[in-house]
Amino acid sequence: MDYLRLCESDYRFMLTVWENEPVASGRLVTICKERLGWKKPTTYTVLRKLCDRGFLKNEASVVTSLVAKEQVQAYESEHFVERAFEGSLPQFLVSFLGGKTISKTEAEELKRLIDAHREG
Repeated sequence: MDYLRLCESDYRFMLTVWENEPVASGRLVTICKERLGWKKPTTYTVLRKLCDRGFLKNEASVVTSLVAKEQVQAYESEHFVERAFEGSLPQFLVSFLGGKTISKTEAEELKRLIDAHREG
């Protein structure tokens, strides 16, 4: 599952692709210059690297993703909780909330999600 790991700059690039796909590679260069401050060679280098890793496809100068955003987010979330909180989701939530309050609607949504993922 480590193949889904992305560094910060690669993740920002993937977000750009996910938001704009299918996108012409020339247009992607323009978007990356505006959003990420990248030059053309940087964009093409990262594009080639992520194509080689199986994240993206560049056919006929049209870039599309081969890995869903939700897959990468699920991996990153699980990896973060495992690394930072020794896999403890309750400890993550305690730390994340850090004394903040949540709305009744947010609390109900969290309860619904927990119930939907409960074992048994």
